[in-house]
Amino acid sequence: MDRIQLGLLGIGLVMTLIFMRVPIGVAMGLVGFGGIASLISLSAAIGIAKAIPYRLIGDWNLSAVPMFLLMGYIASATGLTNGLFAAARIFLARVPGALASATVVASALFASASGSSVATSAAFSRISIPEMLKARYDPALATGCVASAGTLGSLIPPSILMIVFGIMADTSISRIFMAGVLPGLLSAAMFIGLITIRVWFNPALAPRDETVFTSAEKKAALLDVWPLPVLIAGVLGGIFLGIFTATEAGAIGAVLACLIAWTRGTLTKATFRQAVIETAEGTAAIFIIVVGAAIFARFMAYSQLPNVMAETLIAYTGGNTLAVIIAIAIVFLILGCLLESISIMLLTLPLLLPLLKSLDVDMIWFGIIVIKLLEIGLVTPPVGMNVYVIKSSMGDRVALGTIFRGAAWFVIADLVTLAILIAFPIIALWLPNQFAVR
Repeated sequence: MDRIQLGLLGIGLVMTLIFMRVPIGVAMGLVGFGGIASLISLSAAIGIAKAIPYRLIGDWNLSAVPMFLLMGYIASATGLTNGLFAAARIFLARVPGALASATVVASALFASASGSSVATSAAFSRISIPEMLKARYDPALATGCVASAGTLGSLIPPSILMIVFGIMADTSISRIFMAGVLPGLLSAAMFIGLITIRVWFNPALAPRDETVFTSAEKKAALLDVWPLPVLIAGVLGGIFLGIFTATEAGAIGAVLACLIAWTRGTLTKATFRQAVIETAEGTAAIFIIVVGAAIFARFMAYSQLPNVMAETLIAYTGGNTLAVIIAIAIVFLILGCLLESISIMLLTLPLLLPLLKSLDVDMIWFGIIVIKLLEIGLVTPPVGMNVYVIKSSMGDRVALGTIFRGAAWFVIADLVTLAILIAFPIIALWLPNQFAVR
């Protein structure tokens, strides 16, 4: 068996192990180790397996992962995210489908603190879906809205997927964070536009709320949500102004979240301890995945499969960058129906990055395209992680097919957004080009 065949066999084995529910990090690490041993020697595989974890875990950039996780857990556990939905509902009361649009806005803000799509969907499946069903909203619209709005956690910084991409692509995490802002806002605006248009033409989807809110209620709502905008401004503002890096921003954000919660009297020993435990568990899981992916990527490099794939793809597309990006997008959309987000990214990037760098594709822009594609995969059947999170929360109140049907409308909006981002890279690159960031 030659190197190329062994590389293809390795990919097949990883996919098989993933479908057998073997953890992605373990699957990629084992196959990568076995592949290196077959191509070179067992001693070389052992040496690489020893060196890679030390090199990666000691990478300064990866320290942003536990810090941003801690910031998100502190913000959620101490109530800094409370009142987001209520405040958005008050200020969007006159918009058709106000509760659904309020969910999108609140999810975008929540995502800025949590950095997790699944966490965002889980939170609003308990907060906004019951309110929408109580207001006689169409169940498909209510659940599909929350599932899709939750995906904003991947694109709006800080995002764990952005950090992992930045490390794998060897590019600035701060610039990727900045590049995600406008596409994230565009995605949210597209969702709100979709909701508004659908409800405008079919008012039965979302009966209008005739409640009139007073100035006092609006003021109280703003006072209830001030901690989160302050936290977001402190973290992203420092990155934008070049005061600190994205890695340093994680630590600053965690400390700032603790300080805000302490001033509000909601930071207790119990909540802090629980946030630290959840951060440690989440960090360990992510690091295992990253280490496994790095070993597998080394195996792919030795197999020379990425080079052959690059040459083949260039031959079929004539070296046209747009055609290559579209082909990659189709592959990601298909994989999104079968695998969860981080599995797709870690499985494909070692193969794709050499090709894209040879074509001089901007890695910041491509990172945003990747994250957007992964977002879509979070709500497409049969895997659709966010959909299953909502199904778990709703139980028998809403059928799984109803949730997927509701999310399908938002997938259409996502595909339009994706096309816009591919056609106009400046949307992602404008902010990073305006600020000197590290």
